[in-house]
Amino acid sequence: MSTITKDAVMTLRERTGAGLIDCKRALTDSNGDMEEAVSILRKKGVASAAKKAGRSASEGIIAQSISADNSKGILVEVNCETDFVAKNDDFVDFSNSVAAELLGNPSADLEEKRTAQIAKIGENIQISRSESLAPEGSGIVQSYIHTGGKVAVLISIGAEGDVSGQENALVMAKDLCMHIAAASPICVSRDEVPSELVEKETEIAKAQAEGKPPQAIEKIVTGKLEKYFAGSCLLEQPFVKNPDQSVKELVEATSKEIGTNLKVEKFIRFQVGENA
Repeated sequence: MSTITKDAVMTLRERTGAGLIDCKRALTDSNGDMEEAVSILRKKGVASAAKKAGRSASEGIIAQSISADNSKGILVEVNCETDFVAKNDDFVDFSNSVAAELLGNPSADLEEKRTAQIAKIGENIQISRSESLAPEGSGIVQSYIHTGGKVAVLISIGAEGDVSGQENALVMAKDLCMHIAAASPICVSRDEVPSELVEKETEIAKAQAEGKPPQAIEKIVTGKLEKYFAGSCLLEQPFVKNPDQSVKELVEATSKEIGTNLKVEKFIRFQVGENA
C-alpha cells in the first residue's frame, strides 16, 4: 500500500472541497490513485445528498448577478438548514457562483455542483427559485442585497438613449432598489394593481363608512383608495431617502439631469422563505 502524503490529501481537498479525514480515507481506499479518490468522494457526496434531501432547508440567502454592462441581472434564492451555514463564506460564494452561472446560462444543470456543496457543508441545500430582468429596449438593470442576504431587489429601468455609463442613472436605480427593500411596494404604478386587490380595498372602505350618506361613502372610498395606491405603488410612494419627494418625482428629476427619459419598467423583491 502506498503512503498517503499530506500534499496528496491537500490536493484532493482543493479539487473536491471534502474534509481532510474524508480525503485521507478516499486516498487510502484508492491506494493513492487521485482520480479514483475523486470518484469515491463524488459517489459519497451523491449518497450524502440523497440522505439530506428530505431535511428542511428554510434558511438561506438571496444571491444576485449583474452583467458588466448592466443590461441584465438575476436574483437566486439558495436555501440551507441553519442560519449558521447561511452566513458561511463557502455557502455565500457557492450562492453567488450559482447566480453568475444562471445569468449566463438560464438552463444550466447545477445538480452536480449542488451535490458537491452538500457534501462539503453537511446540510441540505436547495436552489429554490430564480428570476431575471432585462430592459425592454435601451436601459439598465441594478440590484441591492440587504445586509445578511435575507432580502434582495432587482430593478429594470428603461431609457430613450444609452445610459449604461450614466452614474446618476445607476445611483438612482440602486437607491430605488434600497427603497423597494424597505417599503415593499406591490407594483410600479396603480394601473398594475390587480383588480381583486382594488375590489377588496373598496369593500373594506365601504364597510368602514357604513351608515353614512351615499355621497360621503363615495368620498370616503375614493380617499381610502388614494391612500392605498400611495402606499402600495412604487411611483407614488414617498422616497425613503427624501420623504418630501415621491419616487415618480425622483425619476423625473434624474431624467432631467442626464437628458433622457427614464422609466421604471419592473422590479423583483425576494425575501428568504416567503415562498415556503
